[in-house]
Amino acid sequence: MSSLLDQLHAMRRYFETGVTKPYAYRKQQLLALKKVVEENEQAIYDVLHADLKKSKEESWVTENGFFMAELKDTLSNLKNWMEPQAVPTNLLNLPSSSKIVQEPLGVVLVIGPWNYPFQLLFTPLMGAIAAGNCVVLKPSEFAPATAAIMQKIVEACFTPEQVLYIPGDGATVIPEMMNHFSFDHVFYTGSTSVGKIIYKMAAEKLTPVTLELGGKSPCVVEADANISVAAKRIAMPKYSNAGQMCVAPDYVLVHESKKNELIEALKKAIPNMYGVDASKTDGYGKIINEKQFNRIITYLTDGTIVYGGKYNAADLYIEPTIIDGVNIDSKIMKEEIFGPILPILTFNTMEEAKAIIAHNPNPLAFYIFTSSNEKEKAWIDAVPAGGVCVNAASVHLMNPHLPFGGRGFSGTGAYHGKYSFDTFSHKKSVMKSFTWFDPALKYPPFNGKLKLLKWMLG
Repeated sequence: MSSLLDQLHAMRRYFETGVTKPYAYRKQQLLALKKVVEENEQAIYDVLHADLKKSKEESWVTENGFFMAELKDTLSNLKNWMEPQAVPTNLLNLPSSSKIVQEPLGVVLVIGPWNYPFQLLFTPLMGAIAAGNCVVLKPSEFAPATAAIMQKIVEACFTPEQVLYIPGDGATVIPEMMNHFSFDHVFYTGSTSVGKIIYKMAAEKLTPVTLELGGKSPCVVEADANISVAAKRIAMPKYSNAGQMCVAPDYVLVHESKKNELIEALKKAIPNMYGVDASKTDGYGKIINEKQFNRIITYLTDGTIVYGGKYNAADLYIEPTIIDGVNIDSKIMKEEIFGPILPILTFNTMEEAKAIIAHNPNPLAFYIFTSSNEKEKAWIDAVPAGGVCVNAASVHLMNPHLPFGGRGFSGTGAYHGKYSFDTFSHKKSVMKSFTWFDPALKYPPFNGKLKLLKWMLG
């Protein structure tokens, strides 16, 4: 423990030298990271396949390619993001100038999950470096092959004073760090239950946090939706990574009149994407470990299986599955599924659907399929959520110009693109007052000046 604390204090001293603040330093660090990630492209594919059975194509779109695209955007815009922002000065403070300066926070902790182990650790790392911080990285121990290659990449790019990579059991290592060292920010991606623990530890030191959690993201399919398109755009993110995605559609609420048509369209879309036997398809993933596998298969009895349902414990394989006849009070409707099982529920009125969604409020994402602009607006206004897609699902997180984050039990704070830079920066207010004009109005005595002061303050 003392060795780890010594390393953390060394990072603090390194940050306090100011070396991380200049644009040239930040750019150089990001370029170094880009180069080593590119050099390890094949190795990244290999480890993601080992941990989660991801194909090269899926890995590129959702992991290292996702990261590289955002890194290029960050490099293109970083100098502009760092520029002080001039803002107006109110009448009472004239003659003065005002601006907002983006200031790095200091030493920050980034804790990554296992489902997208590369992208969800390295994307916030990128934002923290861009903002001028020193970074402690804690990868998930449940994706060990990916964790090992990420450690190799980090140690090839950075000194431990710049970026410190801490593998190991999160339940042991994280409290050791957070209880004995004051971080300037903690960024956590993972489950709501662990997020609460992180939040409590951070609160003891008044450490600000970003929590990227999960929840039950609903997908509403209206009677006027394009059903064949909806089926494909629901199935793709739902079964990507074997359903182990925080923004996967957790359940579908389809208008009663379109239920059978949607189920038939899904039955057609799934084998087109993953084959008649997904266990033999390289593009279909596996469940991360036995604990998660055993949890997910218990949901299969919470409804009637209308497609799929096969599983194999030895291979950690669960077939893409659709279940019907689900009770709103069943376990599958109370917990985030985080697996390849899609419950289908129906509604006739918007109020009925809203009542079901209200059982799990403030989802990380909300998806609506409709051809009506009026219904689109009504649904966006009616359902508080971290983010929304209309006639699509999950793809909003791939746009670096949109903030990505939750609300309530699905998280707090946001990131991606400039929003990552902002998350790891402090907006420092700076006002410079001039001395060539110094009116007596600003000083006591104030008797008789009330009318003028009211005018000046608006």
